[in-house]
Amino acid sequence: MLRKPFASLVSIALGLAALMPPALGEGGVEVRSRLVTDFKIGSDETKFGSLEFLGGLEMVSPQRLFGSLSSIRFRSDKTRFVGVLDTGHWMTGRIERDPQGHLSGLTDVAITPMKNRAGRSFEGKGYMDAEGLTLHADQVLVSFEQDHRVDIYPDPGFEESRATDTIPIPFPKKSLRANRGFETIAVAPVDSALKGGTLIVAERSLDTDGNAYAAILDGPLKGRLSLAHYGDFDATDGAFLPNGDLLLLERRFNMADGIGMRIRRIKAADIRPETVMDGEILLQGDFGYQIDNMEGLDAFTAEDGTTHVVIVSDDNHSILQRNLMLEFRLVEPRAGDTAGLQR
Repeated sequence: MLRKPFASLVSIALGLAALMPPALGEGGVEVRSRLVTDFKIGSDETKFGSLEFLGGLEMVSPQRLFGSLSSIRFRSDKTRFVGVLDTGHWMTGRIERDPQGHLSGLTDVAITPMKNRAGRSFEGKGYMDAEGLTLHADQVLVSFEQDHRVDIYPDPGFEESRATDTIPIPFPKKSLRANRGFETIAVAPVDSALKGGTLIVAERSLDTDGNAYAAILDGPLKGRLSLAHYGDFDATDGAFLPNGDLLLLERRFNMADGIGMRIRRIKAADIRPETVMDGEILLQGDFGYQIDNMEGLDAFTAEDGTTHVVIVSDDNHSILQRNLMLEFRLVEPRAGDTAGLQR
């Protein structure tokens, strides 16, 4: 979650929504979309290193619950999705595509309040600050900040169900920053080195070496590890590729440099206990690109066998921010091709 501890007008404006938390509600949600046809503003460039921009959406809705999207996961049909809002809500729906296969809108969108293990729903973010989401067999796993935990929900049925259990996190809660906890949760492929293990990565809860806490919660490589943390970029979501590599979305926001995002690829062999994960930066952008507070990422294999990567933003229910959904195709870069990358 992008927090706004900064003084001045930016801090005030970004905090307006927090003063009026959305009311609990459910049901169909109308979403209006505007096409995003360029990733680098004012340029028709589509290749950015290992990623090819396919198109995107800027989304608005008259439903005041819409927004604050923290994580998204696509179903096996690559059309239906499940997301969590950091206001403690589920969001489900389907993406629509035009005849050329580009994103054209969202439909069948529904937003429902999440329930904790006691079956209660809460307004505000103190108890139900949902930040990460992953689909695991017949379960939905959700990571929460502030009241740090990973809860388990049944799938199908999560929209109406209370959390059925909690997976222990191998770190003392007092060592985790309230608003910088485990935003990334992802399940590795069963035929990878992690054998279907569940990985969590903290946003900015750092160890004594300045690396972000991480852990493999189950499987044969269960244990603690960490993520190399550089500058002001914090991990906000991630997804495994079929070969076990991890795509990690990272976000930056500060008054000096403004907003930024990047995607890092971490090789499967580097994800194991007692290591510091690091990897190649595939994509990096700032205000010169069509980005905002990018918080969610998923990857899936398209019908043509290529890997598609979808990233989404969290608008914090602020009039100064946007709800974006951007889609890329993962490709092998040509020798010397670094267009669009910022180091």
